[in-house]
Amino acid sequence: MPLISSSCHAVRALFVMIALMASPLAAQVSGTSTPATPVSAAAQLDPENTLYLDLSTGGRVTIKLFPNLAPAHIERIKTLVRRGFYNGLIFHRVIPGFMAQTGDPTGTGTGDSDLPDLKAEFNDMPHLRGVVSMARTEESFDTANSQFFICFQPRFHLDHKYTAFGRVVSGMQFVDAIAPGVP
Repeated sequence: MPLISSSCHAVRALFVMIALMASPLAAQVSGTSTPATPVSAAAQLDPENTLYLDLSTGGRVTIKLFPNLAPAHIERIKTLVRRGFYNGLIFHRVIPGFMAQTGDPTGTGTGDSDLPDLKAEFNDMPHLRGVVSMARTEESFDTANSQFFICFQPRFHLDHKYTAFGRVVSGMQFVDAIAPGVP
């Protein structure tokens, strides 16, 4: 499911685990040696709406979810995380200076979960650096399913055309380090 074009790129960075924050003092969500989020930082986050991406590179990306902006999309992400859907998936599409995209179990950019597509929940969150947004087909606004992307740089042309639902609050340097590859 391409975001803008049909070209897809595999990357060397894989998801090891993607998990919701269980509590502010949760130690090793993924069972890896990645240290826990510091209590001071975790205290500022809502445990029910914090998502961790533990990358195979050893980096941890913490994402704050905004259920008030996109409740159906947040519920979808949470459902898929609880199922373990994202575990081991690659960032199949990385465009330097634009975004890194994941959420396709086939790794080709054409796959999704077995759940029905979502109705768009466009909102006023601008697509700034670190914003997390749902991918969809170019043909229809209501085709978001499991794929999402993280913006490397502001991309205001995506505003009100893609459902933004979260923002990286720590670990953006690990997202920046995801290198584009060839499938």
